[in-house]
Amino acid sequence: MKRPQPGRVAYVNARLLDPASGLDSPGGLLTDGPLIADFGPRLFADGVPEGAAVVDCEGHCLCPGLVDIRAHLREPGAEHKETLASASQAAAAGGITSIACMPNTDPVIDQIPMVEFIARRARETSEVKIYPCAAITVGLQGEHLTEIGMLAEADVTGFTDADRAVMNSKVMRRALSYASAFDVLIMQHPEDRALAEDGTMNEGELATRLGLAGVPIAAETILIERDLRLLETVPRGRYHVAHLSSGASVDIIRAAKARGLPVSCATAPHYFALNETAVGDYLTFAKVSPPLRAESDRQAVAAGIAEGVIDVIVSDHAPHDQDSKRVPFAQAANGIIGVETMLPLALELYHKGDVPLLDLLRTMTVRPAELLKLPGGRLAAGAHADLCLFDLDAPWTVDVTKLRSKSKNAPYDGRPLQGRVLRTVVDGRTIFEAE
Repeated sequence: MKRPQPGRVAYVNARLLDPASGLDSPGGLLTDGPLIADFGPRLFADGVPEGAAVVDCEGHCLCPGLVDIRAHLREPGAEHKETLASASQAAAAGGITSIACMPNTDPVIDQIPMVEFIARRARETSEVKIYPCAAITVGLQGEHLTEIGMLAEADVTGFTDADRAVMNSKVMRRALSYASAFDVLIMQHPEDRALAEDGTMNEGELATRLGLAGVPIAAETILIERDLRLLETVPRGRYHVAHLSSGASVDIIRAAKARGLPVSCATAPHYFALNETAVGDYLTFAKVSPPLRAESDRQAVAAGIAEGVIDVIVSDHAPHDQDSKRVPFAQAANGIIGVETMLPLALELYHKGDVPLLDLLRTMTVRPAELLKLPGGRLAAGAHADLCLFDLDAPWTVDVTKLRSKSKNAPYDGRPLQGRVLRTVVDGRTIFEAE
């Protein structure tokens, strides 16, 4: 996609927020083409530069564009559910400027030609920046490692088997070892398949009342504990838990970090915005893997974000069509769309007084960018002008039919939220502007 080169743009009357430096101040920011030229509290004290376009932020928050390091974009192979183009439009409306896409496509992203295909399609069709992650194992089958070294040299940002855990301990240890030689991140889906394969929701009283097979928390904690033991045997290994759903897992990661292990972790909004009761009368839109847990787990995940044990918030965007969700609960696919609602759902933690604003934004900007060594995630002169302007207090109600994803599988219909994206900028170009 050939895009016009942006000129100079002055963002005035902004509340500048940069989690990387701790900046939270009224001020302005100037972009020049695709880069940030300057920013600061008194930048436009003597007026804006001649010839610059002016965007009046009206006191709203201007921060780095959000960086989402876990999203299932479905192209190639399931374009009826989502495409890079449709996902990018939804992401832009959510303030996201960079996405790490999962390799569970058809064919799987496990060879260099597929990495090149995603990169080319993103350049042609996507407004946001898309970075492909590659599979840890060939075909996501958990048996044979992909060519981690060659893929890393082809600019793959990280390695994961997406929504499948690597169950073979020897394979996982080798993956950590090979990845360490190239300083790339291994990202594990934390769910023991043998314990979870027949389950459909959180194990407990509610599952029993609904007559649904449960997934025990042990399916998550056992796999994390195993992987941490493997990590201890691999010098310079880097290990990331893709999404925590339970308080027990938060405790495990806290203890591992206290021991100095190079471990990081993420969670998704549904694990701190919802609990198992969202399943209600078999609502398949609330079926995810790992499943939504009890209220005590939801609170523990939120506390893990506040404490800094949880490094990153991801959308875990997983679009599905009606045929995949409008079926009996046990047969329904796992997943919730999330790129457009990630920021406002996360802002609930700020509005409740649980997490300071800069700390919250850090989990969606500089920290995920650091983990995958991506450009962006911070305000800095000379950095790419990837920006998110949002109204911190604007109230709105989710209407799932109006979300921009091709799929509509979200359990948030009618949920009141506070905080909305007004403008999203990538490389100095406005790619989304609220009506």
